[in-house]
Amino acid sequence: MTKSSSQQVPAVIVPAEPGRITAAILDFVSEVPDSRIDTSKDPANEARRLASRAAQRAALTAGSLALPPGPLGWLTLLPELIAIWKIQGQMVSDIAAAYGRHAALGREQMMWCLFRHTAAQAFRDLVVRMGDRLIFRRMSWGVAQRVARQVGVKLTQRTLSKGLSRWLPVVGALGVGAYAYYDTRQVASTAIEMFESEMTIEDAADADDSATGKPNAAPQPKAKTVRRVADKLVDKAVAGATRKLASTARKVAGKPRKKKPE
Repeated sequence: MTKSSSQQVPAVIVPAEPGRITAAILDFVSEVPDSRIDTSKDPANEARRLASRAAQRAALTAGSLALPPGPLGWLTLLPELIAIWKIQGQMVSDIAAAYGRHAALGREQMMWCLFRHTAAQAFRDLVVRMGDRLIFRRMSWGVAQRVARQVGVKLTQRTLSKGLSRWLPVVGALGVGAYAYYDTRQVASTAIEMFESEMTIEDAADADDSATGKPNAAPQPKAKTVRRVADKLVDKAVAGATRKLASTARKVAGKPRKKKPE
């Protein structure tokens, strides 16, 4: 007896939840990526070149992850977000280096560049523009959680509409890729505007810390530790598999061949 279509395909597939996206944001922005870009004599032109290259990579990555049809496509929503953030985060780091201001790039600036166009209200009390100067308020753990949560809600709403495109593999993939291109361009525009402005960072304690019991710098070392442990586990697993393959190959090569009966 064949199963009905309602049993084969889930009626409702839950995309990336706000809590998971919030946790992914906090982990991602806890560490600013390094850059191999040197300070440029023409940083604006170099920044545009970096933005164009990153936007193309983001479009290709998002489009590729959106190709699996139906339920499989929904499973790629969170990996797609993280992959795009990685491309955009590296782009922001490289733009900062091109302007010779990589040392000024911190968690606050990275979140501002990546998510300002997504949830501008989340940064209302954290970033103030006064003429040509941007004043950043240093985020405590509680504030970082609050901002990431607001961004996570906005991104979840967006992924609901993007998830529907998974049922149209080719057309949907083109649309997702085009949006990733546009989104990366928006991030680049914010980064260029920021690094062409004067930046000031205010150290201010936040009341949210007393409520959460979290110290200002607590999440950053923890996220770094988790990332280092994960990297070590992956490296160990790869190294172990390589050793096993090499050992097997040596055993096979060392076995004497059986003589064929005359």
